[in-house]
Amino acid sequence: MDFDISHLLESWEYQPGQVVVRRFKAKDGKGKIQLRVDLGLLQMNAEGRPDGKRPFGHNSLLEYHQARLFKYVAAHEASDAGFKLTAEECAKLQLEALQYHHRYICLLQLEDYVGVIRDAERNLTVFDFVQKHAAAEDLVWALRQFEPQLLMILTRARGSQALKEDDYELAIRLIEEGVEQVRTFYKNSAGGEAAEQSGEILSLSDWLEEIRAKRPLTRRERLERALNDAVKSEDYERAAQVRDELRNLKSAE
Repeated sequence: MDFDISHLLESWEYQPGQVVVRRFKAKDGKGKIQLRVDLGLLQMNAEGRPDGKRPFGHNSLLEYHQARLFKYVAAHEASDAGFKLTAEECAKLQLEALQYHHRYICLLQLEDYVGVIRDAERNLTVFDFVQKHAAAEDLVWALRQFEPQLLMILTRARGSQALKEDDYELAIRLIEEGVEQVRTFYKNSAGGEAAEQSGEILSLSDWLEEIRAKRPLTRRERLERALNDAVKSEDYERAAQVRDELRNLKSAE
């Protein structure tokens, strides 16, 4: 068996600062994703747990611990009080979440926004699960510190999906909601100053302004602009016509 992958690396250059990724079907028919890194490449499954493993017979460690919780609650009078995740269990959940992080970064580059949303929301579920059941608070922060970046990626995917369908209004609303989610995180964990210095908020805010500038005008906005232009040029006959169109539009609404 030839273990040398030099021929693969030579035909696929690493590009510093860029996410270099490709998607393909393996010989077994399963979808795979490869990410080019400086010293080689990462390969992951496109579906399910990225490394293809089934911990304790479950699709993921998260699902395994959720099943444990379900049994615990059933045996303790419908209460989850006392169910705790050890430091080792939290660390392994974090490592699993990192696999999904690598994949949703790749999927964002591939413009598979549905996949990004699936994996990012899944990791948010992990964060919430650990926050509720971790044996110590520091175990929670070890995961939760990455939430702003995750929310930014999730917002990018949701906004891009809306833009793909030319729904600028929805994209703007989703990005505004994403910015507010990141701001709320910082306010709750580090205070207002940290929120204003957040790279995630700055990035999303810049993108939001870019989309607003590109957003096609609505009919009302076009008419209002035409009215302003007519008044400025003292074309009062045209201004009167536009006013009538605006009135008719308001009546139709």
